[in-house]
Amino acid sequence: MSATWQPRVLREVLEAAVALGADREALVTDRMRLTYGELQAKSVKAARALFALGVRRGDHIGILMGNNAAWITLYFGAAMIGAVTVPVNTRFKAAELAFCLRQADVKVLFLADRFLGIDFTGFLREAEPAVDTRLPGAALPVLSQVVVMGEDVPAAGLAWRAFLEAAGTIDAASFTAAAARVTPEDPLLMQFTSGTTAYPKGVLLTHHNMLRNAWAAGTRIGILPTDRYFNCRPFYHVAGTTLSLLAAVSFGATLVTLPAFEAGAALKCLADERCTLTSGNDTLFQMMMSHADFDPAKLHLRGGWSAAGPQTMRKIIDRMGMKAVCAAYGLSEASPNVVINDHRDAEDLRVHGKAMPHEGVFVRVADPATNAPLSAGSQGEIQVRGWNVMKGYYKNDEANAKVFTPDGWLRTGDLGMLDAEGRLSMVGRLKDVFRVGGENVAPAEVEEVLLGHAAVATAQVVGVPDARLGEVPAAYVTLKAGMAAGEEELIAWCKARAANFRVPRYLRIVADFEAIGMTGSGKVQKVKLREHAMRELGLAA
Repeated sequence: MSATWQPRVLREVLEAAVALGADREALVTDRMRLTYGELQAKSVKAARALFALGVRRGDHIGILMGNNAAWITLYFGAAMIGAVTVPVNTRFKAAELAFCLRQADVKVLFLADRFLGIDFTGFLREAEPAVDTRLPGAALPVLSQVVVMGEDVPAAGLAWRAFLEAAGTIDAASFTAAAARVTPEDPLLMQFTSGTTAYPKGVLLTHHNMLRNAWAAGTRIGILPTDRYFNCRPFYHVAGTTLSLLAAVSFGATLVTLPAFEAGAALKCLADERCTLTSGNDTLFQMMMSHADFDPAKLHLRGGWSAAGPQTMRKIIDRMGMKAVCAAYGLSEASPNVVINDHRDAEDLRVHGKAMPHEGVFVRVADPATNAPLSAGSQGEIQVRGWNVMKGYYKNDEANAKVFTPDGWLRTGDLGMLDAEGRLSMVGRLKDVFRVGGENVAPAEVEEVLLGHAAVATAQVVGVPDARLGEVPAAYVTLKAGMAAGEEELIAWCKARAANFRVPRYLRIVADFEAIGMTGSGKVQKVKLREHAMRELGLAA
């Protein structure tokens, strides 16, 4: 693989990986193993079948299924002819699915009929009743075709096998010409934001955005063609597509993935497949390390990346054996990675998440009210400019006007600090910061204290209303398997280690956060957690 970045399209990145050896293993799922040669052949077949359906450069295709080989070959196939993939969140309900398909102008939708017990075709019927008669319909007038993996194929839909059979019907010269017209600046993906605070927005990312981001982050991580990279993230999340899938292919490594993340299954897969790299946010790592089946002796991990605080980073190194793990920060609008450590950075820098931006990516910390840059050591909003920044939100001029500063910087909505060397530390979400009697509290500050307790597996903190102080911290924690701790014990732990305004006024121990609200990428939805806390604690807004 190239030691310097050269603009390219996804088809060329896949070709370079094949050139390293077509018989090398490219992909391992729960049901299939593919070599790089087989992955390329299946991707070309998907591209030809898409072309036969009438999909052309700039058209949008939706994918609604778990992580599997079909997801990847559709994504690669669409890229080959210049189509844009719209990953659909597998946790969406019918109304959210309808919004996504309509907002994104999805022309063809690919879906599993069912996944994890969820009836996706039932949701689709609610979103567009015309799937049982004839497409396009009145509700989704751009949706002209639906392709289904599984038995429940609506009358206006097409079965997966029939879709693939159409690959042999196209004119080869027209297909080749279409592929040749794709450029690095063409959109590759429309990433819908997680929608934790409102209806999601469609982030447009180009081949150049995503592939350079995958290459740059992979270079810092130190990915090798011999690595086996376990992916914890769903492919409908840009960390799954860019920082796992594209990063692995960019270096000719083997990607190992499961349809969805479950800590026990992930640990088994890491051990059985002898994976050397993995990545994810703090919650995913905490869930694995607190699982009853966690056994460091069975792991073969060298490194990867994590978006986690110092307590969790320390445990990832010491307990999981990921000595070269890198701290990473990013967001969908930045493809997603903004800063990441080099795997050769000093351990203390990596543990404390002090990382440099990529070459050609610029970061400033600014006053969120005025956008005036702040000096080193000051906390403010992280703002970004450079090649990784999105083209914009699709069909959303109002949101685009808000997310960019007048001088062209991307407003992240995140709170951070730059040191004198230009290393960025992410502190928390600006919207999550709350004020306790005039003191600003970032939830991550309190969560770090709780995670220092031996029995705590995960911790989530929100601000809830208080008549005297305005807001006070409320903490929800899960405990490690086989360990015990009481609520008062954990509050006392915090009192001995944190300023009084940071000590949780309320603390509850829960089995998990699924019923409260999590995104598919393993993030607890703070908005829903706050609503839950206020109901449970009987607090008025």
